[in-house]
Amino acid sequence: MTDTPEAASPIGRRTVLIATGATAAAVAVGAAAPGAPTAVDTGDTEPVAAAAVCTLTKEMTEGPYYLDGALVRSDITESKAGIPLKLALTVVDDDTCATISNALVEIWHADALGEYSGFVGSNGHSEPDDGTFLRGGVLTNSSGVANITTIYPGWYRGRCIHIHIKVHTGVTLTSDGSFTGGQELHTGQLFFDESITAKVAAVSPYSTNTVTRTTLSQDSIYDGGGAASGLLTLTALGSSTSSGYTGTLTLGVEQG
Repeated sequence: MTDTPEAASPIGRRTVLIATGATAAAVAVGAAAPGAPTAVDTGDTEPVAAAAVCTLTKEMTEGPYYLDGALVRSDITESKAGIPLKLALTVVDDDTCATISNALVEIWHADALGEYSGFVGSNGHSEPDDGTFLRGGVLTNSSGVANITTIYPGWYRGRCIHIHIKVHTGVTLTSDGSFTGGQELHTGQLFFDESITAKVAAVSPYSTNTVTRTTLSQDSIYDGGGAASGLLTLTALGSSTSSGYTGTLTLGVEQG
């Protein structure tokens, strides 16, 4: 599967703020009321808003495998074989760091064999294709968090393991389980720690992927910027790799 469009430079039409660790906790939870960043006393200067410590990064390319009409659902696995991955993605405003509720966070990614629904066979593997597996989105809750259950992605020719993501606001849910309208605020990608990916790659069905794996450092899109470039914080769900992981990230979007 040659992903030529994704080899282009990252899109620069908007920026996205990403915070992790203690910064993310302060941003997502915060002692101040929503929309009012906590001031940091620097001693001899005017107080600096907590939002100032957040990191800005460019958006990433959408790539060639996006499909309209994704289902709004919290579990997108559709019984696909793979290591469990539970995402908790917090969306905040990049100016105030206030959390944004009712934002539609949409993701799509390859399965363990590197195949995208709607494009099965592009990575050299034959399997059923319903056009919807490992695609979908969910509205952020009152705390600005989107919780999505999926599997750890596989890899395809020329790209490291990653997940595509879009953030929309003002969408209308449709009777067929999808969404329409609204404003697209962010298009990006999520990435995975190479040491964990190496362990995942050794476990079935990932180990049966016949394509040579591109590592994070070899990837044409990931720029080594850590969380600022979409690198997830991964936490083990159990004592073995097969137990799965949680993946967290706080990202801020520029509202219109």
